[in-house]
Amino acid sequence: MTTNPRYEVLFEPVQIGPVTAPNRFYQVPHASGMTEANPRVRAAFRGTKAEGGWGVVSTGAVSTHPSSDDSPLPFARLWDDNDIRSHALACDAIHEHGALAAVELWHGGAAVMNRTSRIAPYSPSGIPWMATHVGFMGNQRPRTMSAEDIRQVLNWQAQAARRAHSAGYDIVYVYAGMGYLGYEFLLEEYNHRTDAYGGSVENRVRFVKELLEISKEAVGEDCAVALRISLEELRAKPSDNYASQAHEVVSLMSDIPDLWDVKMDSSPTDCGASRFRAEAAHEPVIDFVKQVTDRPVVGVGRFTSPDTMVSQIKRGVLDLIGGARPSIADPFLPNKIREGREDDIRECIGCNICISSWHDGVPVRCTQNATAGEEWRRGWHPEHFTPTSSSAALLVVGGGPAGLEAALIAARQGFSVTLAERGTELGGRLLFETSLPGLSTWGRVRDYRLQALQQMPNVNLYLDSELSAKDILELEHQHIAIATGARWTRMLYSSLEIPVGHLNVPGVYTPDDLAAGMLPQGPTLVYDFDNYYLGGVIAEHLATLGREVSYATPAGHASAWTIMTNEQPFVHQALHQHGVKVHTLQLLKSFHNGEAEMANIFTGDTSQYACQSIVIVGHRSPRDELYQQLQSSSGDFEAMGIHSVKVIGDAHAPGALVHAVHSGHSFARSLEQDSDTLYLRDIPVTDFPPGHAAT
Repeated sequence: MTTNPRYEVLFEPVQIGPVTAPNRFYQVPHASGMTEANPRVRAAFRGTKAEGGWGVVSTGAVSTHPSSDDSPLPFARLWDDNDIRSHALACDAIHEHGALAAVELWHGGAAVMNRTSRIAPYSPSGIPWMATHVGFMGNQRPRTMSAEDIRQVLNWQAQAARRAHSAGYDIVYVYAGMGYLGYEFLLEEYNHRTDAYGGSVENRVRFVKELLEISKEAVGEDCAVALRISLEELRAKPSDNYASQAHEVVSLMSDIPDLWDVKMDSSPTDCGASRFRAEAAHEPVIDFVKQVTDRPVVGVGRFTSPDTMVSQIKRGVLDLIGGARPSIADPFLPNKIREGREDDIRECIGCNICISSWHDGVPVRCTQNATAGEEWRRGWHPEHFTPTSSSAALLVVGGGPAGLEAALIAARQGFSVTLAERGTELGGRLLFETSLPGLSTWGRVRDYRLQALQQMPNVNLYLDSELSAKDILELEHQHIAIATGARWTRMLYSSLEIPVGHLNVPGVYTPDDLAAGMLPQGPTLVYDFDNYYLGGVIAEHLATLGREVSYATPAGHASAWTIMTNEQPFVHQALHQHGVKVHTLQLLKSFHNGEAEMANIFTGDTSQYACQSIVIVGHRSPRDELYQQLQSSSGDFEAMGIHSVKVIGDAHAPGALVHAVHSGHSFARSLEQDSDTLYLRDIPVTDFPPGHAAT
């Protein structure tokens, strides 16, 4: 297959200062949770994207000095020469496939707590960033930078740029976005200075200009210098002589960087979940930049559609199509477009589990792509599979996310696969959840796998096929995977924050009841101690049906865990817009005679809430009865020619979609494998012993 002529513009080279990107696909800087402690994991992760056709592959934030210390969150470093070799591994992996390697040099300023270095954070005027995310909270307030401090930060940028150049990077970044130090100088809320670095926009730009200039001087003439800048707040601010302060800032520096990388100001708006942000949502903020500068411009917008990408280029919005989340979901997205295989793209669903990985301090995870972060550790390639030499056949019971993934990955290895689903459609929990407000994009989890399975000659799909243990044993498959999911329960929640008891009285529903077509009657209370998206979405859903809805949780916020996925502000906004009353720190104690009794989780003070129905979104239990029945015959498996019987996905341990998909993938990869090794353990690469900082 060949490239669709409509998309050929995406494969044109783009000059970026002294270097040339081979195409317009640009993996912009994004966190990976992989630091100098995991150099081989990081190199394989980035190198796979270059192999997949991304013309430029960037790091995440790389600290220039211990005064930019984001611990315990994972961040990379170029503090001294000891860090060069680990970065060189990534550069070599990227260059092996003809892509350019870019490094996002970064100083966090007032937005980092320096918990490990214990250096008072730097800021233009001592103004702190008062984070509401517990992972970013701290009591150390920043110092006001002196003229000497400014000179030191510029010097650290230059030293890090030289080290980056030595490691092999082709593009070196200056970072002036997302609340970090360069951004703090640009924004008047942070910058109250009265010297040459404060006051007018022209003065507030000075620090960023000097970072760019000293970076160019440090890397010489064969390495480009890029500026990554947040424009959301600046565009909302008036300017005396320009359309906005954003226009003024870009105009004042228009010809200094070799590349403009433009973005939003906060993670929730910059990396907005698909539930609240559509593809290309950044355009209204960044659309003016190419009118002001003749340098190439890259931006993001969770681009998954090649038609949208082409539109961005032809309408003069962007020169390069930036991808962070789409490059994680499918590292081979560019090559698939080049080869005319657009239908094979594993599209990002915008669930932001990748972002939660960084908040958790672990290597990146992806709902769509179970191989993300596992390329080196487990040897999982997103597109290549070791062909099996076995004639063994696999039976997968259950067509939800885990079952579909297990079937697909086993089939790609060459196993004969049969998938049996008791329902009339494949998709499991997705069939209901994707019908809820904002979650339709998550249907890509089902659609991608089903589309692939339907084209494979070694796969048989059977619907409306409920199998007993006896049926399964008589079907004579050598491998059996039980992927029968989990059920929501009516369990309550104790002040010890564990599920206890059951509220089995009339008028109490679970998400399973709603999925089966039942609808609560009258005023409804959604009681949520699952804490992820579903409780809030169900409350919103019922409100759109005209129900009077209240939402209660023992947590301090609605859908409390969604702070990890950048959704929490928008969850509260959506509930407010739909007239849903939110009650936090509440334990549901009982329900009778049209009243729910609630108690404050800390004080025990009780309150009565009038409602006719309750939906409990809380504890899930595995539907593993079929697996347990099969295990009762395990002594006969060998005689029956059965090699393995495994329970996977929610039937094994209920979790998010990412856990179900990973479980199915891991199971399929392990078929006919004898190794008990979980994964390879990475170690740092250094040239010097601890305590020796080369200069």
